[in-house]
Amino acid sequence: MARNVVVTGGGTGIGRAVARRFADAGERVVIVGRRREVLLRTAAELGPDVTPLVCDLADPDAVLAALGALPARIDVLVNNAGSRETAPGAGPHALLARWRGDFERNVMTAVLLTESVRDRLTPCEGRVVTVSSIAALRGAGSYGAAKAALHAWNHFLAAQLGPSGITANIVAPGTVAGTEFFGPRLDEAEVSRRAGRTLLGRIGAPGDVAAAVYFLASPEAGYITGEILNCNGGELLGR
Repeated sequence: MARNVVVTGGGTGIGRAVARRFADAGERVVIVGRRREVLLRTAAELGPDVTPLVCDLADPDAVLAALGALPARIDVLVNNAGSRETAPGAGPHALLARWRGDFERNVMTAVLLTESVRDRLTPCEGRVVTVSSIAALRGAGSYGAAKAALHAWNHFLAAQLGPSGITANIVAPGTVAGTEFFGPRLDEAEVSRRAGRTLLGRIGAPGDVAAAVYFLASPEAGYITGEILNCNGGELLGR
């Protein structure tokens, strides 16, 4: 039987690849994000079993308003929405804006939705997979701190959901091409530099992360919970 899957940040990059992986497996997928046109285009490209839902997941009122459009039963929830705050400027006000922005867009987007649909997660079969970053383990200012907060929250979530047989895990990617995260900074020279610090000699692709997410959402991963699956080609270890 097809599962109901919700993928946040599902319009581009890693989220799009995750949505495609589930859709190709015959699952029913809802992709959630802030940009209507992006979501509509992705849903049209991925097929009739992919439904777009526009929502700013950092806004509690928007999350509440979106609940009616989400499945009554959710088998897999993939918390992928997130971004890096790039507000310029110096001084305490700019510092607060960067740290608050990273926390809201990377932590609260996952927490608000997950807590709002907890009673819809399928007992004994439900899966929550949250996409973090190598930055949480290496350190990267406000962005790394926000992603590290997801790790602590996931430990708590796994303990909360465990008695119902629902798992909660993290996938922590390294450098991934084909996303909007790096923008023009990921030029040929930067790709070469980052590839050189992995153990496999290449940077990742969105499909690499999607495969890790798909595994943790599978029945075969039913005895894995509260874990962090590093998906970085050995970049964390370096050379």
